[in-house]
Amino acid sequence: MIELGVNIDHVATIRQARRTYEPDPVWAAVEAQLGGADGITVHLREDRRHIQDHDVRRLRELTHIKLNLEMAATAEMVGIACGLKPEMAMLVPEGRHEITTEGGLDVVGGEAKLKDVVARLADAGIVTSVFIDAEPAQVEAAARIGARVCEIHTGPYAHAFFDRGRDAESAAVLAEVEKIRAAGEAIRELGMRFNAGHALNYFNVQPIARLPGIRELHIGHAVVSRAVFVGMREAVKEMKRLMREAAGHAA
Repeated sequence: MIELGVNIDHVATIRQARRTYEPDPVWAAVEAQLGGADGITVHLREDRRHIQDHDVRRLRELTHIKLNLEMAATAEMVGIACGLKPEMAMLVPEGRHEITTEGGLDVVGGEAKLKDVVARLADAGIVTSVFIDAEPAQVEAAARIGARVCEIHTGPYAHAFFDRGRDAESAAVLAEVEKIRAAGEAIRELGMRFNAGHALNYFNVQPIARLPGIRELHIGHAVVSRAVFVGMREAVKEMKRLMREAAGHAA
């Protein structure tokens, strides 16, 4: 059954705008769980622009659902992950000047280093995911480095959906969906778990949730934005309803 991982980074973004103690991301995580979230995702960036080290420690101690730690493949982050032992660590590209993650991780180009990182995380009992574009070469490289999960970058799909007037049946949108579907099929054939995320929202989530074999969607900005108006529990509940509704009508 499809699951929802809620990214709470931008709760911390609001807090850091004032360098204060509220809103508390851990409180947001609890509210997300009460709304039906199956997991919590946070990205501990090297520049600590939103989530802080103490947030991740408290989340590890206080949340009762899966914790997914997004991280760059650096020695510092691997050490933090091995100490915290989240249920999953997702390796992502990271740039200091980007607003949010731009594009998938180049597993092909960094295969040797990433294989060592995955091995270290596995030795600590942590499932490793890689955030990649929907490209066959990247999927194959993910399998070679030992990743157990591939999260397909849905940003190009989401942008096509918006640019084409939110028409899920436009040729451009259907082409992006097909790329994700094909990548998902390859992921599963290689024995890995098929997840997806990035720029998904209440209007574009269903065509992705409907794809065969998809296990988890990780969604943050849209959920936190909706929560400003309706509260975190209701925002999570509505997103999960849309996902489950779509998955129930999967081909």
